[in-house]
Amino acid sequence: MSKVVLYDYWRSSASYRVRIALNLAGIPYETIAVDLLAGSHKSPEYLAINPQGLVPTLIIDERTLTQSLAIVEYIAESHSGCGLLPESPTERQRVRALSYAVAMEIHPICNMHVAAHVVDLLGKPEAREEWMRHFILDGLRKVNAMLSENPSQFCCGERPTMADLCLIPQIYNARRWGLNLDALRRITEVDVRCAALAAFQQAHPDRAARPSGH
Repeated sequence: MSKVVLYDYWRSSASYRVRIALNLAGIPYETIAVDLLAGSHKSPEYLAINPQGLVPTLIIDERTLTQSLAIVEYIAESHSGCGLLPESPTERQRVRALSYAVAMEIHPICNMHVAAHVVDLLGKPEAREEWMRHFILDGLRKVNAMLSENPSQFCCGERPTMADLCLIPQIYNARRWGLNLDALRRITEVDVRCAALAAFQQAHPDRAARPSGH
């Protein structure tokens, strides 16, 4: 197999998802850190690799893949034993619904450039924290309710799936912004179980490669 390369930013939720997926699938990879704070994602060199200027980008099987959920699904389909997507169409739908509830409902409105624009519009530096805390907590409450409909060890069943890969980075972000999630019982249960697994531990931002100066 050709070398696998992940263009990554250590605190990016989307990159964090893909790091977990690669670990669960047992795929060794090399990391190239992309410094979002320094604007490296807007450089001509990076835009030639990923025209959206986003992370992550994964070079695998001599292909260039973008968009984290599309990358995770590629890994799930090309490494079927990793369990990221269940066999049952019904269970696959549930995994996707939970994944999208985080990646398409919470994450986009809590992205760095969105929060920065809110501050610019309102002229209130404190608006960033208010915005992030409001939308992350509101979204996670809804995800917790979805999880409570079908209790299991992880988000969907007895092993991690793409849904867990989306949830855990969002929990990390919630805690960064000072949110107390103790009342969200199902979410905190899943978080504890995932935190015990090496694939999640190794993907944690504290262990990810960082650009110099971070």
